[in-house]
Amino acid sequence: MNLVSGIHHVAVVTEDLDRFIDFYTDVFEMPVIFQETTKAFRHALLRAGSQCVLHAAEMPDNIHSSGSKDMFGRGHIDHLALNASTESAFWIIQRKLIDRGVSDGAITDLGPVLNLSFSDPDGMHIEVCLIVDASLQGFHQPRPYIETANQ
Repeated sequence: MNLVSGIHHVAVVTEDLDRFIDFYTDVFEMPVIFQETTKAFRHALLRAGSQCVLHAAEMPDNIHSSGSKDMFGRGHIDHLALNASTESAFWIIQRKLIDRGVSDGAITDLGPVLNLSFSDPDGMHIEVCLIVDASLQGFHQPRPYIETANQ
């Protein structure tokens, strides 16, 4: 059984969120499903398919906010997230990551998505997402997920 069904999102750093949104909504007709300004940055989620999102964060002073033309030296992808193939797979992955010592197993509730973070063997930040609402509507500030007795 494959425990993941694809990429849930790719997080990128941009100099100009408005320019980024304009480009991806115009060229690819990606709808903006969430947009927010925080103390740290402005960011937006653009739907890139039925279960995939492009997550852009505006950070004009970040050295990675505009990509280099050199392959493998571009640096502005912050992290990627994988979709768990099923709810059962999500809990199996959580257990395996805890067992390997690469995650504390904490789950974040984002509204339509539950999120579990870890670092891969090279130190890259990776997330595993469980889509709990296929409409991907109702994203909110991250908050701790309260597990129920069903797991």
